[in-house]
Amino acid sequence: MNQPFAPLASTATAAPVVTRVETVILDLPTIRPHKLSVATMNGQVLMLVRVHCSDGIVGVGEGTTIGGLAYGGESPESMKTNIDTWFAPVMIGQDATRVQSLMARIGRMVRENRFAKSAVETALLDAHGRRIGLPVSELLGGRRRDRLPVAWTLASGDTARDIAEAERMLDLRRHRVFKLKIGARPLREDIAHVAAIGQALGDRASLRVDVNMAWSEGDAAFGMAALADAGCELVEQPVASSAAMGRLVRRFPIALMADESLTGPESAFEIARVQGADVFAVKLEQSGGAFNALRVAAIADAAGIGLYGGTMLEGAVGTVISAHAFSTFAKLQWGTELFGPLLLTEDILAERLDYSDFELTVPGGPGLGLSLDEDRVAFFTRDGLRKTISLPQGKV
Repeated sequence: MNQPFAPLASTATAAPVVTRVETVILDLPTIRPHKLSVATMNGQVLMLVRVHCSDGIVGVGEGTTIGGLAYGGESPESMKTNIDTWFAPVMIGQDATRVQSLMARIGRMVRENRFAKSAVETALLDAHGRRIGLPVSELLGGRRRDRLPVAWTLASGDTARDIAEAERMLDLRRHRVFKLKIGARPLREDIAHVAAIGQALGDRASLRVDVNMAWSEGDAAFGMAALADAGCELVEQPVASSAAMGRLVRRFPIALMADESLTGPESAFEIARVQGADVFAVKLEQSGGAFNALRVAAIADAAGIGLYGGTMLEGAVGTVISAHAFSTFAKLQWGTELFGPLLLTEDILAERLDYSDFELTVPGGPGLGLSLDEDRVAFFTRDGLRKTISLPQGKV
């Protein structure tokens, strides 16, 4: 009698899952105080998150802000607490290869926390890129460029010092586009500061300014006209109100860029709908991660709005995920501002990033394409804040 066919043994391998989420806080010194209208930074605080997977792969992400809570509602410390307390339980035991699906799961369980979400998404992308041997840029649609132009921010607050700093950057062939942080001083003093730097540098460099929402609409109208006369080519977020931005745009022969008002795809759509900016400063953390940043870029491209790769003064990890994302943009008319690691006196990478000939090279290795110097990470880790959440034994 014929025997029934025995079922074939399954050859499928279970997908790797998240087994452990680890966060640490790092305190890193900077080369000089960094003065904004909202705060003065005398160092930088980074939150590093490591996502450990059941196949032995570990991905790393970073959360950083400008001036702690002076800029927005998240800080590195709050990111750590929220990832430890709320994100990790949602992630443990979940498929580590389906990054967007896992981020959607996190989004259903955790409201807001865009910066923390960006850090976790980065770690998942890094892990999956390492797993399949591809750079993160290929997971985001494929890179279009291997090098990105990088602007430098002059933010000492001292005109002579800023001129000397710009001259040094030109001599080193590191930067030829400079953004000045203004808005903390009286308006006419700021204009004189920008004009003096513009006169000193002449046509050897391009000048832009960032006001960080410090002006009233009346001040902005006067200031943008004066800045155009001083040779400035772009003004970033001079006022807080999107409505005021819309009233200012295209009134002056100078580009107006949205930054703080640009918090992800929904705000990007609204700004584009009312024609409230000439340029978008796309920031991965502010957008809630790389995939959302791609959506912001697509909205800008469809609306004829220029793109600029912004920064939250991230360290190396946050800078590199941004570089991977920006390398995939169809257009990047205004370059990038990915100079964050150069503001730090200490490097936590095993191999430094390549800043040369006014550009940053996007790493080409699997995942983010970088390796941490674990000894230096340990040295700069703030004591008493290490915490991990692990998958219980037998649950892998």
